[in-house]
Amino acid sequence: MTKLFRFLTIVAVAALAVSCGDRETRRTDGDSQIMVAAANPHAAEAGMAVLRAGGSAIDAAVAIQTVLGLVEPQSSGPAGGAFLLYYDAASRRVEAYDGREMAPRATRPDHFLGPDGTPRAFADVVAGGQSVGVPGVMAMLEMAHTRHGTLPWSDLFEHAIALAKEGFAVSPRFRFFMDFAPWTQAMPGPQAYFSDENGNLLDAGERLRNPAYADSMRRLAREGAGVMYEGALAEAIVEAVANAPVNPGAMTLEDLAAYRPLERSPLCRPYRDYFVCGMPPPTSGGVVVLQILGLLEGFDLSVMEPGGAAFVHLLSQASRLAYADRDMYLADPDYVAVPAEGLLSPNYLYGRTQLIDVNRDMGRAEAGDPWSDEALPRAPDLTEDVPGTSHFAVVDAAGNAVTMTTTVESVFGSNVMAGGMFLNNQLTDFSFEPQRGGHPVANAPAPGKRPRSSMAPIMVFDAEGELFALVGSAGGSRIPLYVVQAVIALVDWDMTMQEALDLPHFGNRNGATELETGTELEALVPALEALGHPVRTTVMNSGTHGIRIHEGRMDGGADLRREGVVLPE
Repeated sequence: MTKLFRFLTIVAVAALAVSCGDRETRRTDGDSQIMVAAANPHAAEAGMAVLRAGGSAIDAAVAIQTVLGLVEPQSSGPAGGAFLLYYDAASRRVEAYDGREMAPRATRPDHFLGPDGTPRAFADVVAGGQSVGVPGVMAMLEMAHTRHGTLPWSDLFEHAIALAKEGFAVSPRFRFFMDFAPWTQAMPGPQAYFSDENGNLLDAGERLRNPAYADSMRRLAREGAGVMYEGALAEAIVEAVANAPVNPGAMTLEDLAAYRPLERSPLCRPYRDYFVCGMPPPTSGGVVVLQILGLLEGFDLSVMEPGGAAFVHLLSQASRLAYADRDMYLADPDYVAVPAEGLLSPNYLYGRTQLIDVNRDMGRAEAGDPWSDEALPRAPDLTEDVPGTSHFAVVDAAGNAVTMTTTVESVFGSNVMAGGMFLNNQLTDFSFEPQRGGHPVANAPAPGKRPRSSMAPIMVFDAEGELFALVGSAGGSRIPLYVVQAVIALVDWDMTMQEALDLPHFGNRNGATELETGTELEALVPALEALGHPVRTTVMNSGTHGIRIHEGRMDGGADLRREGVVLPE
């Protein structure tokens, strides 16, 4: 991505973030029995309607996702991917569902190399068919619904179908990205969809209809998720990828037919008197969040100021170490050996903690060696009790819960449309370099492989094993930073969910320490620089949503940087 494009992104999204920050968001704290927190009011209302009808959290998730793909297509959609954690209240079991996209069989390690053998620029490959992965979210939701749904699958698409047919008012955020997305103007599908009969882009508040999306949702409702992988809709996806006006791709019907969602074992680790569960690879989000929490557990964060230099310094040091390991080791575990257990072992984390100097930034961190802990120092017992993306959280009347992060990757994904849906550009989450320093890169492209993600849906349980919080975020590779800050705010500072999500963002991805522009954190620049930090202020436009269950009462939070709401009942 060029420096000019990065600059324009920062300026434009900063303006949007300010406008959204003035919006009133519903904050809840009461005797609610059901709750939805989602990034768009239409989607939240669809989920709540399903819950009112006696639906489960999984039922609501299907309705929410299908509406998000219509009203917030710049972030997620049925032709994208997702990771979902489900809590079954009756069995007290956490299940992890992987709906990550897969690379077509024609994908090779040099997928994003130019004729000269060097990586192409992100901005040159994001749009078009070459970046599209085989979609996974609907197959994943169908798998989860088969196990935990209570309403018929066909009943869960009614809101999406009605909105697509009758139209909905374009939101300010949607309108902003119509104009701003740098690839949209060159793509005939989005241009026609976003324009009126005179060829002018619709304004915020004007009605947008998508009859092709309504037809796709009817097919999904009637025939199941299989229509994404075989039949007329699958053929439309393959044709759109092959005939993209830029960067045509080589996806086939065989690639679609070969897709399978997966149930994986969740990663769960103690933090203080709580227990935190996240998704395993191919997303890096769960490992990074749990690593950062493990690295910080030996420090008393409760006495630190949430926006103070001491806390920002400590979290930045832990983040450096976690992101160094992420970049070295985390990828699709079906293709490379991923030492997730080693990265989260108490002895390994204790050894890594010794690299943190409370008085000095460590500089660029190197990855550790998590393969064997025989030579590592023994960790002391720190706790006694062990019990372009969108995110939403749901709790149903039976106490079952969903925390799900869903994405098409970039703004409007690949900007290729099929069946009224935006196709993802998820393959750009692979490393563009297949080798580094003469060694294979773990996250290099390969046929059938799932690209590494940063999505981090998280569940937190209290010392008695009761569900305490659901949280997750949008935000690309910064997602784990947003999520871990929310978990710390909930656990160490006893904040409500909305208070936790209102905190300004910061973090370090093993480079500069980043502070959210326009917030009080900018005042920390001199203090952090005195500690040796390279510092930059930037837009950190998250999309964090969550629900907290505290002392028998639920309170929800919606990120003020977006258009989300919390609906209780």
